[in-house]
Amino acid sequence: MTNALYRNDRPATFPPSYYAATASIPPERAALRGQHRADVCVVGAGYTGLMAALELAEAGMDVIVLDAHRAGWGASGRNGGQVGSGFNKDQRWLSARLGAGPARMLWDLTEEAKALLKSRLARHAPDANFKPGIAHGAYDAVEARHLRDEVEYLRRTYGYQDAEPLTRDAFGAIVKSPRYAGGLLDMGAGHIHPLRYVLGLAAAAERAGVRIFERSEVHHIDQTDPAVVATGHGRVRADYVILAGNGYLPNLNRHVAARTMPLNSFIAATEPLGDRAAEVLTQDIAVADDKFVVNYFRLSDDKRLLFGGRENYTVAFPQNIEPELRKRMETMFPQLKDVRIDYTWGGTLGITPTRLPLITRTAPNILSAGGFSGHGVAHSGFAGKLMAEAVRGQAERFDIFASLPTPAFPGGTMLRAPLLAAAMTWYSLRDRLGL
Repeated sequence: MTNALYRNDRPATFPPSYYAATASIPPERAALRGQHRADVCVVGAGYTGLMAALELAEAGMDVIVLDAHRAGWGASGRNGGQVGSGFNKDQRWLSARLGAGPARMLWDLTEEAKALLKSRLARHAPDANFKPGIAHGAYDAVEARHLRDEVEYLRRTYGYQDAEPLTRDAFGAIVKSPRYAGGLLDMGAGHIHPLRYVLGLAAAAERAGVRIFERSEVHHIDQTDPAVVATGHGRVRADYVILAGNGYLPNLNRHVAARTMPLNSFIAATEPLGDRAAEVLTQDIAVADDKFVVNYFRLSDDKRLLFGGRENYTVAFPQNIEPELRKRMETMFPQLKDVRIDYTWGGTLGITPTRLPLITRTAPNILSAGGFSGHGVAHSGFAGKLMAEAVRGQAERFDIFASLPTPAFPGGTMLRAPLLAAAMTWYSLRDRLGL
Protein backbone atom coordinates (compact mmCIF):
# COMPACT_ATOMS: atom_id res chain seq x y z
CA MET A 1 0.00 0.00 0.00
CA THR A 2 1.47 3.38 -1.02
CA ASN A 3 -0.92 5.70 0.82
CA ALA A 4 0.96 7.52 3.61
CA LEU A 5 -2.19 7.33 5.71
CA TYR A 6 -1.95 3.55 6.04
CA ARG A 7 1.49 2.38 4.87
CA ASN A 8 3.29 2.61 8.22
CA ASP A 9 0.65 2.68 10.97
CA ARG A 10 -2.30 0.75 12.28
CA PRO A 11 -5.64 2.48 11.64
CA ALA A 12 -6.64 4.99 14.32
CA THR A 13 -3.75 3.86 16.54
CA PHE A 14 -1.18 6.30 17.85
CA PRO A 15 2.43 5.27 17.16
CA PRO A 16 4.48 3.75 20.01
CA SER A 17 6.11 7.07 20.84
CA TYR A 18 7.30 8.64 24.05
CA TYR A 19 4.60 11.25 23.47
CA ALA A 20 1.78 8.68 23.35
CA ALA A 21 3.16 7.01 26.47
CA THR A 22 3.02 10.32 28.38
CA ALA A 23 -0.29 11.80 27.17
CA SER A 24 -3.90 11.22 28.21
CA ILE A 25 -5.46 10.02 24.98
CA PRO A 26 -9.27 10.31 24.94
CA PRO A 27 -11.67 7.59 23.76
CA GLU A 28 -12.10 7.29 20.01
CA ARG A 29 -14.72 9.55 18.46
CA ALA A 30 -17.44 8.34 16.12
CA ALA A 31 -16.96 8.14 12.35
CA LEU A 32 -18.97 10.27 9.94
CA ARG A 33 -22.11 8.55 8.73
CA GLY A 34 -24.98 9.92 6.70
CA GLN A 35 -25.63 13.43 5.40
CA HIS A 36 -24.47 16.51 7.29
CA ARG A 37 -24.49 20.28 6.80
CA ALA A 38 -21.96 22.79 8.13
CA ASP A 39 -20.68 26.26 7.46
CA VAL A 40 -17.13 24.90 7.19
CA CYS A 41 -15.75 21.38 6.75
CA VAL A 42 -12.12 20.90 7.82
CA VAL A 43 -10.12 17.94 6.50
CA GLY A 44 -7.44 16.97 9.00
CA ALA A 45 -7.44 17.17 12.80
CA GLY A 46 -3.92 18.40 13.51
CA TYR A 47 -2.69 21.84 14.56
CA THR A 48 -3.88 23.52 11.35
CA GLY A 49 -7.33 22.05 11.16
CA LEU A 50 -8.11 22.24 14.86
CA MET A 51 -6.91 25.84 15.19
CA ALA A 52 -9.03 26.84 12.18
CA ALA A 53 -12.03 25.01 13.63
CA LEU A 54 -11.57 26.54 17.08
CA GLU A 55 -11.24 30.08 15.71
CA LEU A 56 -14.32 29.65 13.52
CA ALA A 57 -16.44 28.08 16.25
CA GLU A 58 -15.53 30.86 18.65
CA ALA A 59 -16.80 33.27 15.97
CA GLY A 60 -20.16 31.46 15.95
CA MET A 61 -19.75 29.25 12.87
CA ASP A 62 -20.83 25.61 12.57
CA VAL A 63 -17.75 23.47 11.88
CA ILE A 64 -17.17 19.79 11.14
CA VAL A 65 -13.66 18.30 11.28
CA LEU A 66 -12.89 14.99 9.54
CA ASP A 67 -9.80 12.88 10.19
CA ALA A 68 -8.86 9.56 8.60
CA HIS A 69 -7.51 8.30 11.94
CA ARG A 70 -7.59 10.24 15.24
CA ALA A 71 -7.29 13.90 16.19
CA GLY A 72 -3.56 14.50 16.66
CA TRP A 73 -2.61 11.17 15.08
CA GLY A 74 -0.41 12.63 12.32
CA ALA A 75 2.63 14.89 12.38
CA SER A 76 1.09 17.23 14.98
CA GLY A 77 1.36 14.49 17.60
CA ARG A 78 4.72 13.03 16.51
CA ASN A 79 7.08 15.91 15.74
CA GLY A 80 10.18 17.21 17.50
CA GLY A 81 8.19 19.78 19.46
CA GLN A 82 10.37 22.72 18.40
CA VAL A 83 8.68 26.12 18.21
CA GLY A 84 11.03 28.04 15.93
CA SER A 85 11.36 31.67 14.90
CA GLY A 86 11.00 32.79 11.31
CA PHE A 87 11.04 30.42 8.35
CA ASN A 88 13.22 27.74 6.82
CA LYS A 89 14.72 30.57 4.75
CA ASP A 90 16.39 33.42 6.58
CA GLN A 91 14.95 36.92 6.49
CA ARG A 92 17.71 38.24 4.23
CA TRP A 93 16.72 35.65 1.61
CA LEU A 94 13.07 36.68 1.87
CA SER A 95 13.86 40.38 1.74
CA ALA A 96 16.00 39.95 -1.38
CA ARG A 97 13.19 38.11 -3.20
CA LEU A 98 10.01 39.71 -1.87
CA GLY A 99 11.19 43.16 -0.81
CA ALA A 100 11.91 44.63 2.61
CA GLY A 101 8.29 45.52 3.36
CA PRO A 102 6.72 42.11 2.65
CA ALA A 103 9.61 40.35 4.43
CA ARG A 104 8.97 42.50 7.52
CA MET A 105 5.25 41.71 7.45
CA LEU A 106 6.02 37.99 7.21
CA TRP A 107 8.45 38.21 10.12
CA ASP A 108 5.83 39.97 12.24
CA LEU A 109 3.32 37.23 11.42
CA THR A 110 5.77 34.50 12.48
CA GLU A 111 6.25 36.30 15.78
CA GLU A 112 2.48 36.37 16.19
CA ALA A 113 2.40 32.64 15.39
CA LYS A 114 4.62 31.92 18.40
CA ALA A 115 2.48 34.17 20.60
CA LEU A 116 -0.71 32.41 19.43
CA LEU A 117 0.75 29.02 20.31
CA LYS A 118 1.80 30.18 23.77
CA SER A 119 -1.61 31.68 24.53
CA ARG A 120 -3.60 28.69 23.27
CA LEU A 121 -1.26 26.29 25.05
CA ALA A 122 -1.54 28.17 28.35
CA ARG A 123 -5.32 28.12 28.09
CA HIS A 124 -6.00 24.66 26.66
CA ALA A 125 -2.91 22.48 27.22
CA PRO A 126 -0.72 23.78 30.05
CA ASP A 127 0.68 20.26 30.50
CA ALA A 128 2.37 20.67 27.10
CA ASN A 129 4.94 22.77 29.01
CA PHE A 130 6.33 25.46 26.73
CA LYS A 131 10.03 25.92 27.57
CA PRO A 132 12.07 28.75 26.01
CA GLY A 133 15.20 28.26 23.95
CA ILE A 134 16.39 26.72 20.69
CA ALA A 135 20.06 26.55 19.75
CA HIS A 136 21.06 26.28 16.09
CA GLY A 137 24.39 24.59 15.55
CA ALA A 138 26.93 25.21 12.78
CA TYR A 139 29.48 22.62 11.64
CA ASP A 140 32.14 25.01 10.39
CA ALA A 141 33.26 28.62 10.64
CA VAL A 142 31.45 29.66 7.46
CA GLU A 143 28.10 28.40 8.76
CA ALA A 144 28.74 29.95 12.17
CA ARG A 145 29.44 33.32 10.53
CA HIS A 146 26.21 33.02 8.52
CA LEU A 147 24.21 32.48 11.73
CA ARG A 148 25.99 35.39 13.43
CA ASP A 149 25.18 37.66 10.49
CA GLU A 150 21.53 36.62 10.62
CA VAL A 151 21.34 37.44 14.33
CA GLU A 152 22.81 40.87 13.64
CA TYR A 153 20.37 41.41 10.75
CA LEU A 154 17.37 40.56 12.95
CA ARG A 155 18.56 42.95 15.65
CA ARG A 156 19.30 45.78 13.25
CA THR A 157 16.29 45.42 10.96
CA TYR A 158 13.50 44.13 13.22
CA GLY A 159 14.72 44.94 16.71
CA TYR A 160 14.69 41.23 17.62
CA GLN A 161 16.81 40.90 20.76
CA ASP A 162 16.07 37.29 21.80
CA ALA A 163 18.81 35.62 19.73
CA GLU A 164 22.55 35.78 20.31
CA PRO A 165 25.49 34.30 18.37
CA LEU A 166 27.65 31.75 20.16
CA THR A 167 31.32 30.96 19.66
CA ARG A 168 32.53 27.36 19.55
CA ASP A 169 33.34 27.44 23.28
CA ALA A 170 30.07 29.12 24.25
CA PHE A 171 28.04 26.67 22.17
CA GLY A 172 30.01 23.73 23.55
CA ALA A 173 29.30 24.84 27.10
CA ILE A 174 25.58 24.25 26.40
CA VAL A 175 25.58 21.45 23.81
CA LYS A 176 28.14 18.83 24.79
CA SER A 177 28.95 17.62 21.30
CA PRO A 178 32.37 17.88 19.63
CA ARG A 179 30.74 18.42 16.25
CA TYR A 180 29.77 22.07 16.40
CA ALA A 181 31.87 25.10 15.51
CA GLY A 182 29.46 27.61 17.01
CA GLY A 183 25.90 28.72 16.40
CA LEU A 184 23.17 30.81 17.94
CA LEU A 185 20.80 30.63 20.88
CA ASP A 186 17.24 31.92 20.33
CA MET A 187 15.40 32.37 23.63
CA GLY A 188 12.35 33.69 21.76
CA ALA A 189 11.85 30.18 20.39
CA GLY A 190 11.14 27.08 22.48
CA HIS A 191 9.83 23.53 22.70
CA ILE A 192 6.72 21.69 23.87
CA HIS A 193 5.13 18.25 24.28
CA PRO A 194 3.43 18.24 20.86
CA LEU A 195 0.82 15.53 21.42
CA ARG A 196 -0.50 17.05 24.63
CA TYR A 197 -0.87 20.36 22.79
CA VAL A 198 -2.86 18.98 19.86
CA LEU A 199 -5.10 16.91 22.14
CA GLY A 200 -5.77 20.09 24.13
CA LEU A 201 -6.74 21.93 20.95
CA ALA A 202 -9.14 19.11 20.01
CA ALA A 203 -10.84 19.23 23.41
CA ALA A 204 -11.10 23.02 23.24
CA ALA A 205 -12.60 22.86 19.75
CA GLU A 206 -15.26 20.41 20.93
CA ARG A 207 -16.10 22.62 23.91
CA ALA A 208 -16.61 25.46 21.42
CA GLY A 209 -19.11 23.33 19.46
CA VAL A 210 -16.95 21.75 16.75
CA ARG A 211 -18.01 18.28 15.64
CA ILE A 212 -14.96 16.02 15.17
CA PHE A 213 -15.34 12.72 13.33
CA GLU A 214 -12.54 10.14 13.36
CA ARG A 215 -11.85 7.17 11.04
CA SER A 216 -13.40 9.36 8.34
CA GLU A 217 -11.03 9.51 5.38
CA VAL A 218 -12.06 12.00 2.72
CA HIS A 219 -11.81 10.48 -0.74
CA HIS A 220 -13.48 13.16 -2.88
CA ILE A 221 -14.50 16.80 -2.79
CA ASP A 222 -17.03 18.28 -5.22
CA GLN A 223 -15.92 21.87 -5.86
CA THR A 224 -19.47 23.16 -5.98
CA ASP A 225 -21.17 25.87 -3.92
CA PRO A 226 -21.77 24.55 -1.35
CA ALA A 227 -18.96 22.01 -1.64
CA VAL A 228 -19.60 18.34 -0.94
CA VAL A 229 -16.97 16.42 1.05
CA ALA A 230 -17.32 12.65 0.73
CA THR A 231 -16.06 9.88 2.99
CA GLY A 232 -16.74 6.17 2.72
CA HIS A 233 -19.92 6.39 4.77
CA GLY A 234 -21.01 10.01 4.79
CA ARG A 235 -21.21 13.40 3.12
CA VAL A 236 -20.78 16.95 4.37
CA ARG A 237 -22.23 19.89 2.48
CA ALA A 238 -20.31 23.02 3.49
CA ASP A 239 -20.00 26.60 2.31
CA TYR A 240 -16.22 26.38 2.79
CA VAL A 241 -13.68 23.57 2.92
CA ILE A 242 -10.28 23.80 4.64
CA LEU A 243 -7.65 21.26 3.63
CA ALA A 244 -5.34 20.65 6.60
CA GLY A 245 -3.81 17.21 6.02
CA ASN A 246 -0.27 18.39 5.13
CA GLY A 247 1.98 15.36 4.42
CA TYR A 248 -0.94 12.97 4.79
CA LEU A 249 -2.95 14.82 2.13
CA PRO A 250 -0.77 14.67 -0.97
CA ASN A 251 -3.25 13.59 -3.65
CA LEU A 252 -6.70 14.87 -2.69
CA ASN A 253 -6.17 18.18 -4.48
CA ARG A 254 -4.01 18.41 -7.62
CA HIS A 255 -2.87 21.99 -7.03
CA VAL A 256 -1.65 21.13 -3.54
CA ALA A 257 -0.17 17.79 -4.58
CA ALA A 258 2.00 19.42 -7.25
CA ARG A 259 3.57 21.73 -4.65
CA THR A 260 3.72 19.60 -1.50
CA MET A 261 5.15 16.14 -1.05
CA PRO A 262 5.41 13.82 1.95
CA LEU A 263 8.73 13.24 3.69
CA ASN A 264 9.37 10.96 6.66
CA SER A 265 11.34 11.85 9.77
CA PHE A 266 12.14 9.71 12.81
CA ILE A 267 12.74 10.17 16.53
CA ALA A 268 14.34 8.02 19.24
CA ALA A 269 13.84 8.48 22.98
CA THR A 270 16.55 7.13 25.24
CA GLU A 271 16.13 5.77 28.72
CA PRO A 272 16.04 8.50 31.41
CA LEU A 273 19.58 9.86 31.68
CA GLY A 274 19.40 11.25 35.20
CA ASP A 275 22.54 13.18 36.09
CA ARG A 276 24.04 12.15 32.73
CA ALA A 277 21.65 14.56 30.99
CA ALA A 278 24.13 17.33 31.81
CA GLU A 279 26.69 15.46 29.65
CA VAL A 280 24.42 16.24 26.67
CA LEU A 281 22.71 19.58 27.40
CA THR A 282 23.43 21.93 30.26
CA GLN A 283 20.28 23.98 29.61
CA ASP A 284 16.72 22.76 29.03
CA ILE A 285 16.62 23.93 25.42
CA ALA A 286 16.03 22.31 22.06
CA VAL A 287 18.74 22.07 19.39
CA ALA A 288 18.65 21.87 15.60
CA ASP A 289 21.60 21.99 13.24
CA ASP A 290 22.04 23.41 9.78
CA LYS A 291 22.59 20.18 7.93
CA PHE A 292 20.31 19.82 4.91
CA VAL A 293 19.31 16.43 6.36
CA VAL A 294 18.75 17.95 9.79
CA ASN A 295 19.39 16.59 13.28
CA TYR A 296 17.17 17.90 16.09
CA PHE A 297 17.10 16.99 19.76
CA ARG A 298 16.12 18.03 23.28
CA LEU A 299 15.54 16.58 26.73
CA SER A 300 12.15 15.37 27.93
CA ASP A 301 10.72 16.22 31.35
CA ASP A 302 12.13 12.95 32.71
CA LYS A 303 15.58 13.62 31.20
CA ARG A 304 15.43 11.36 28.17
CA LEU A 305 17.20 12.53 25.04
CA LEU A 306 14.68 12.88 22.23
CA PHE A 307 16.86 12.69 19.12
CA GLY A 308 15.38 13.13 15.64
CA GLY A 309 16.51 13.05 12.05
CA ARG A 310 17.14 10.52 9.28
CA GLU A 311 14.71 11.76 6.64
CA ASN A 312 13.77 9.35 3.87
CA TYR A 313 11.96 9.98 0.62
CA THR A 314 9.78 6.93 0.09
CA VAL A 315 6.37 6.36 1.64
CA ALA A 316 7.56 3.34 3.62
CA PHE A 317 9.37 3.61 6.93
CA PRO A 318 12.47 1.41 7.33
CA GLN A 319 11.77 -1.94 8.96
CA ASN A 320 13.94 -0.98 11.94
CA ILE A 321 14.16 2.72 12.76
CA GLU A 322 16.68 2.46 15.59
CA PRO A 323 20.04 1.55 13.97
CA GLU A 324 20.47 4.63 11.78
CA LEU A 325 19.12 6.98 14.44
CA ARG A 326 21.48 5.47 17.03
CA LYS A 327 24.39 5.90 14.63
CA ARG A 328 23.56 9.59 14.15
CA MET A 329 23.03 10.13 17.87
CA GLU A 330 26.31 8.46 18.85
CA THR A 331 28.20 10.41 16.20
CA MET A 332 26.85 13.56 17.78
CA PHE A 333 27.30 12.35 21.36
CA PRO A 334 29.95 9.62 21.68
CA GLN A 335 29.35 9.63 25.44
CA LEU A 336 25.94 7.96 24.86
CA LYS A 337 27.21 4.74 23.24
CA ASP A 338 25.94 2.57 26.10
CA VAL A 339 22.55 4.26 26.49
CA ARG A 340 19.37 2.23 25.97
CA ILE A 341 16.74 3.47 23.51
CA ASP A 342 13.21 2.94 24.83
CA TYR A 343 11.07 4.38 22.02
CA THR A 344 11.40 4.93 18.27
CA TRP A 345 8.76 6.27 15.93
CA GLY A 346 8.31 8.04 12.64
CA GLY A 347 5.95 10.49 11.03
CA THR A 348 5.23 12.15 7.72
CA LEU A 349 5.47 15.88 7.17
CA GLY A 350 4.91 17.98 4.06
CA ILE A 351 7.66 19.89 2.27
CA THR A 352 7.67 22.29 -0.68
CA PRO A 353 10.45 22.95 -3.21
CA THR A 354 11.49 26.11 -1.35
CA ARG A 355 10.86 24.66 2.15
CA LEU A 356 8.36 27.49 2.73
CA PRO A 357 4.71 26.95 3.70
CA LEU A 358 2.09 26.61 0.97
CA ILE A 359 -0.94 28.70 1.98
CA THR A 360 -3.36 28.86 -0.92
CA ARG A 361 -6.93 29.11 -2.15
CA THR A 362 -7.52 26.28 -4.63
CA ALA A 363 -11.12 27.32 -5.40
CA PRO A 364 -13.26 30.28 -4.26
CA ASN A 365 -14.50 28.27 -1.28
CA ILE A 366 -11.59 25.83 -0.72
CA LEU A 367 -8.47 26.86 1.21
CA SER A 368 -5.39 24.83 2.03
CA ALA A 369 -2.28 25.08 4.20
CA GLY A 370 0.67 22.70 4.43
CA GLY A 371 4.26 22.17 3.40
CA PHE A 372 5.59 23.57 6.67
CA SER A 373 8.87 21.75 6.11
CA GLY A 374 9.83 21.26 9.74
CA HIS A 375 8.59 24.66 10.98
CA GLY A 376 5.03 23.55 11.54
CA VAL A 377 4.58 23.59 15.32
CA ALA A 378 3.91 27.34 15.30
CA HIS A 379 3.24 28.01 11.61
CA SER A 380 0.60 25.33 11.11
CA GLY A 381 -1.73 26.51 13.85
CA PHE A 382 -1.27 30.11 12.75
CA ALA A 383 -2.09 29.10 9.18
CA GLY A 384 -5.32 27.67 10.55
CA LYS A 385 -6.10 31.04 12.14
CA LEU A 386 -5.36 32.85 8.87
CA MET A 387 -7.66 30.52 6.94
CA ALA A 388 -10.38 31.11 9.52
CA GLU A 389 -9.95 34.86 8.98
CA ALA A 390 -10.20 34.41 5.20
CA VAL A 391 -13.39 32.35 5.53
CA ARG A 392 -14.86 35.24 7.52
CA GLY A 393 -13.94 37.69 4.75
CA GLN A 394 -10.71 39.07 6.22
CA ALA A 395 -8.09 37.73 3.80
CA GLU A 396 -5.36 40.38 4.03
CA ARG A 397 -3.08 38.40 6.36
CA PHE A 398 -3.88 35.14 4.56
CA ASP A 399 -2.75 36.79 1.31
CA ILE A 400 0.55 37.88 2.89
CA PHE A 401 1.38 34.29 3.87
CA ALA A 402 0.14 33.11 0.46
CA SER A 403 2.77 35.34 -1.18
CA LEU A 404 5.58 32.99 -0.08
CA PRO A 405 7.21 31.44 -3.17
CA THR A 406 6.06 27.80 -3.42
CA PRO A 407 6.30 26.66 -7.06
CA ALA A 408 5.30 23.23 -8.28
CA PHE A 409 7.85 20.45 -8.13
CA PRO A 410 9.53 19.83 -11.51
CA GLY A 411 7.52 17.21 -13.31
CA GLY A 412 4.50 17.64 -11.06
CA THR A 413 3.24 14.74 -8.98
CA MET A 414 4.77 12.08 -11.23
CA LEU A 415 8.41 13.18 -11.00
CA ARG A 416 8.53 15.08 -7.71
CA ALA A 417 9.54 12.06 -5.59
CA PRO A 418 12.39 10.67 -7.75
CA LEU A 419 13.79 14.12 -8.47
CA LEU A 420 13.67 15.12 -4.82
CA ALA A 421 15.19 11.80 -3.73
CA ALA A 422 18.11 12.40 -6.10
CA ALA A 423 18.57 15.93 -4.79
CA MET A 424 18.36 14.82 -1.17
CA THR A 425 20.90 12.05 -1.78
CA TRP A 426 23.30 14.65 -3.16
CA TYR A 427 22.79 17.02 -0.21
CA SER A 428 23.12 14.14 2.26
CA LEU A 429 26.46 13.25 0.64
CA ARG A 430 27.56 16.88 0.91
CA ASP A 431 26.61 16.86 4.61
CA ARG A 432 28.71 13.74 5.24
CA LEU A 433 31.67 15.16 3.35
CA GLY A 434 31.40 18.52 5.11
CA LEU A 435 31.00 20.46 1.85
